[in-house]
Amino acid sequence: MAVDTSFYSGFKWRNIGPDRGGRSLGCAGSPTRPNEYYFGATGGGLWKTIDGGNTWSCVTDGQVTSSSVGAVAVSETHPDVVYIGMGETQLRGSITQGDGVYKTTDGGKTWSHLGLEETQAISRIRVHPTNENIVYVAALGHPYGDNEERGVFKSTDGGETWKKVLYVSDKAGAADLIIDRNNPNTLYASTWQVYRKAWKMWGGGPDCKLWKSTDGGETWTDLTKNPGMPKGPIGKIGVTVSPVDSNRVWAVVEANEGGVFRSDDAGKTWELTNNERKLRQRAFYYSRIYADPKDKDVVYGLNVDFFKSTDGGKTFDVEIEVPHGDNHDLWIDPNNPERMISSNDGGGNVSINGGKTWTEQDFPTSQFYHVMATSDVPYHVVGAQQDNTTLAMPSDGWDFMQARMGANHGWYYAVGGGESGWITQSPTNPDVFYAGSQGALLTRYDRSNGQTRDIQVYPRFFSGEPASALPERWQWTFPIMFAPKDPNVMYTCSQHVWKTTNDGQTWEKISPDLTYADPETLGKTGGVITMDMNGPEIYATVFALAPSHHDINTIWAGSDDGKIHITRDGGKNWTDITPTELPKFSRVSIIDESIHNPGTLYVAANRYQVDDREPYVFKTHDYGKTWTKIINGIAPGHFARAIREDHQKEGLLFLATEHGVYFSINDGAQWQSLQLNLPDTPIRDLVIKDNDVVLGSHGRGFWILDDIQPLREYSNDLIGKKQALFKPTDAIRGIYDATFQYYLQEEVDTITFEILDNNNTLIDSFGGNQPKYEEKKSASWWGGSASTKPTTAKGLNSFSWNLRYPGPTTFDGIIIWGAPTDRGPKAPLGDYTLRMKVGEEVVQTAPFKIAMDPNLKGITAEDLQEQFQLASKITQKATMANEAVIQIRNIRKQLDSLGKPISSKAFQKQSKAFLDTLTEIEEDLYQVKNRSGQDPLNFPIKLNNRFYALQRSIETGDAKPTDGAYQVYEELTKELDIHMARLQGALEKQLPKINATLQKNGTSTVRLP
Repeated sequence: MAVDTSFYSGFKWRNIGPDRGGRSLGCAGSPTRPNEYYFGATGGGLWKTIDGGNTWSCVTDGQVTSSSVGAVAVSETHPDVVYIGMGETQLRGSITQGDGVYKTTDGGKTWSHLGLEETQAISRIRVHPTNENIVYVAALGHPYGDNEERGVFKSTDGGETWKKVLYVSDKAGAADLIIDRNNPNTLYASTWQVYRKAWKMWGGGPDCKLWKSTDGGETWTDLTKNPGMPKGPIGKIGVTVSPVDSNRVWAVVEANEGGVFRSDDAGKTWELTNNERKLRQRAFYYSRIYADPKDKDVVYGLNVDFFKSTDGGKTFDVEIEVPHGDNHDLWIDPNNPERMISSNDGGGNVSINGGKTWTEQDFPTSQFYHVMATSDVPYHVVGAQQDNTTLAMPSDGWDFMQARMGANHGWYYAVGGGESGWITQSPTNPDVFYAGSQGALLTRYDRSNGQTRDIQVYPRFFSGEPASALPERWQWTFPIMFAPKDPNVMYTCSQHVWKTTNDGQTWEKISPDLTYADPETLGKTGGVITMDMNGPEIYATVFALAPSHHDINTIWAGSDDGKIHITRDGGKNWTDITPTELPKFSRVSIIDESIHNPGTLYVAANRYQVDDREPYVFKTHDYGKTWTKIINGIAPGHFARAIREDHQKEGLLFLATEHGVYFSINDGAQWQSLQLNLPDTPIRDLVIKDNDVVLGSHGRGFWILDDIQPLREYSNDLIGKKQALFKPTDAIRGIYDATFQYYLQEEVDTITFEILDNNNTLIDSFGGNQPKYEEKKSASWWGGSASTKPTTAKGLNSFSWNLRYPGPTTFDGIIIWGAPTDRGPKAPLGDYTLRMKVGEEVVQTAPFKIAMDPNLKGITAEDLQEQFQLASKITQKATMANEAVIQIRNIRKQLDSLGKPISSKAFQKQSKAFLDTLTEIEEDLYQVKNRSGQDPLNFPIKLNNRFYALQRSIETGDAKPTDGAYQVYEELTKELDIHMARLQGALEKQLPKINATLQKNGTSTVRLP
């Protein structure tokens, strides 16, 4: 059974941030548009600024089918023409593959795919400086396997067709490419022989070469063995040519005697000018070099740090400070070297002063490995960000927190651990977090006081050693979790499962090695020349764990090399239950035991790091005796990262993949895309928190799908109904507004929702007659959020009530200082009913509750009832004051009109005295001189403003009103009573006489509303 997509198309993913950048490998700008730049995010698409880097927006969402932009090129002569190459060539362990080349001719508004899908990883795109239709692509090819679609490709028709002009072998692709601006037919390129597996990255070999073409790429000459070049073996090479002097070429070469080499005869001969390791360390991740466009002696070298040479590459003593380390790309304006944009592991940065200062990295391109949601209310979303810290932030979102806090950024905090770790919260103390990271780090962190302790199982630090040399193999991101049946039991994993019952003071090994532990996967990693052994390639580990919800002695374990085991006696004995269809070298990424049924486990596994990008998703209902592969509906290449079953609806599953999210309402028999407005980005993990689905993406931060109750209630019978109102989630006063979701079989003309209290008394009603309204979100210290209008569209609709009764009666042009004008009292705790009407017909009702904020201390339900009662009285008083102003203005308007024909001086005197009295009362009730929002700073506020401000005061927070509030209320009420008595007296004594005169003169009388 599949769900009609029209049913859930009204759902919308909400990006909560954080606005903290992630890795970027490619960037570019325009010589003719000094404020326009682009950078590619690895997992986050292409980002553009038109204001010099102050603000950025993603311009590829919904138009490209891969997320990692590895190369960017802007046409110099036609800056609306931009090419991007997909996939990463800086081959760390968390790379994302691409699907070829895309092009825009309108500055990023629309994109077309130009092919080269199987390149998977593109290092450079270069556009001819005077012809935007001549373009070159340097493609590394499949990182995880041999393939033919690699090397340098050329197009002369703007990417419509491609010709492979440089190819070495199916094991080597192009790592760098540069065009000589003085003679665009001259190009330099490097090829890199390299491959990566989950357990190994290996670069270097005979196919690593430096090439030159002088005929536009048609033929190439190998420069690698020219005089002055280092002896083999050779690894990765970066190359650049000076725009000032075409004879000057630099290359940074990975070799045993490598370094920065310079040629002053266009590559015929070379000289080693610098061999410092700071420029060639970890060559596989860097090896980029750039010539200054105006000074032939200035050259830039990118590595962990950003270096500049002013003596032709001999010394790189100038270090340019950038906002983030690990530098990968640099674009310099060919006409102005002060203008540049750089790419690093924190995103893209613009400088207009040669690197002295840079723009910030406040865009949501962060890369997370896992996600968890805390027990806080509202819950916090937590993850470990690549090349940054762990991060926890409220689920309200980054923008909301900015508005509430009045800060330049949202509120967030780190929870210990490091960039790659799994994170869990103590089930008994919400302030305590356990977080891991590379090198076996495992910390206990108490956010209440900042106290930290390292409680790692086996603190034997490692780096530069192969996995075979390690007694305990700790993966880059290893599981940390508590037993659902016993909050005192916590587990973590190397190749063994470890258990503690005393908060990490001691650990007990409760399993044998649960992996294949194939010696082939435990050796050295890095390459022929440079080793790189730290944590990402540590292999044959327990990568996924699921302690049982039903039995403390049952634990499920999955390894990163393809094994699944179970113990049912607390770890004394383990049984291999690996599905026969799960091949060796599969990473068991996430396993999830059903909370509904013992013996049921769901498995998300992937094999992309052995060049197999197909999904591997399984389930068992009999403790692993039999398995069913459940991949029907998952698109090819959408390999699986995580799977979770809904804790309320049995068989409702959610799947995280490399290209987004799927769901199934029938236990995985049929999967459907739940992409909606979610950009194409790798989803590394997801969790279901309360009624929400929370995502941790590897390139676009955190996302939330709010309130999945409609999916829980979905059935074929539901679709047969004209309308359906879903069970509302209980609201929490001061935290969560009441949100209501409903289904319409067809669009309707009007719809109305009524809120009733526990006495069935109508509180307020909300009507709508449009299928869609523009979203308006607001947050302030006193105002809170606004209710939204119900929509009438076919399918899923929603609206929210901000838990406030109607506000005071108001009038046009009212200006109040220090308080909103339209906020009624906050509804008290208790039971409520939602009544749904289509047209005039009541079609359904649904109960819901307003609950107390569990974070409150020393507050009772009686306190909040008292707060509501006083706020209600204040609203009534403000209404009285405002209605008096309305009445006075109405009388004045009538009298001005009716009294004009009467010239009697006695009447004019009588009328003026009456109006003067009304004016005095009006001016005591409201500051009539107010014309703009800040006029109350010039003209004193009056009585109605004081009532508004008093309500704002007593409702700032949830608490019993103070004695001072009652005192002020009584004082204001007495003052209002005086004014109302004066008004009533004038209406009773003066108005009848005026009306008698009007009647005597044959005109209508003044009527009271």
